[in-house]
Amino acid sequence: MNDKERIESQIAKLAEKYKNSGQDLSSYLDGLLYQRYLTYWDYIHLDTLLSLQVPRTHFPDEEIFIMYHQITELYFKLILHEQKQLVDVVSQEAHFFIEKVNRINSYYKALISSFSIMIKGMEREQFLQYRMALLPASGFQSAQYRMIEVYATPLENLVHHTERDRFSSKNSIEELFEHIYWKKGATDKATGEKTLTLKQFEYRYTPRLIRIAKQLKDTTIYHKYQKLPEEIKHNKTLIAALKKLDINANVNWPLMHMGSAYRYLAKDNKAIDATGGTNWKKFLPPSFQKVVFFPELYSKKELDNWGKQWVDHIFNPEKLEQ
Repeated sequence: MNDKERIESQIAKLAEKYKNSGQDLSSYLDGLLYQRYLTYWDYIHLDTLLSLQVPRTHFPDEEIFIMYHQITELYFKLILHEQKQLVDVVSQEAHFFIEKVNRINSYYKALISSFSIMIKGMEREQFLQYRMALLPASGFQSAQYRMIEVYATPLENLVHHTERDRFSSKNSIEELFEHIYWKKGATDKATGEKTLTLKQFEYRYTPRLIRIAKQLKDTTIYHKYQKLPEEIKHNKTLIAALKKLDINANVNWPLMHMGSAYRYLAKDNKAIDATGGTNWKKFLPPSFQKVVFFPELYSKKELDNWGKQWVDHIFNPEKLEQ
């Protein structure tokens, strides 16, 4: 087929496409004739993207802080993009499941490795000053991060581990959500009073998160795995990918936050409060959170010791300075 024949064939296919949708191909061809060429900067809205960093102070490192968090949110969006495909797909083929989970793990790998920007990429003295202009905003308020958890596993697995035995899938979504683990990280233990950070977050996102949890009732990634045929459920490659996802999301990622918190908020054996008022020493350690997306993949001993082998050293700040 020569070039002329190929073009005629393509035009015929386009004409059929638009005819089937009740559209006129000629009008679309006129549009192509007058349309500007697409540029890289227009396609990704580069100018808009680069205008979204608006520091609240004059400290140069605050812009690093803003950009890193924006980049993190984009990676969270990539993770959610893959999770939604896993939840929506009807196919129960192992290779599809493995591919999507591996993609999620690759995004976590990039996030975890990039956290050195936060740990070593800013001056501590600058951070301790400009952070006071950020109150009560906090990374704790990342709704996408909470959505990732809701897509991954049922809410009963996200109830704080000290109360988890009292809840099951029989409880309502609203009741389970009220006892979700991260709320304790922004609640005063003595008074039970919620921090302003948590109150703001709940007001803004509780309806949305509950709506998502209801939509995902019995269809989270955990449920999708449980419903796979037995031969696929026992696929070693799939199990390894899911375990890696658990470790990345619920151990390695929180640990990087621990490293950053100790770098900036711990000095001379004294802990400085996080910007959102979270009790980060009692909230961030994986062995304290004990969040596990796919608990059936582990033994009781592994669950009891979840995260401990990774976090025992983290309470020695000197190691973080090395």
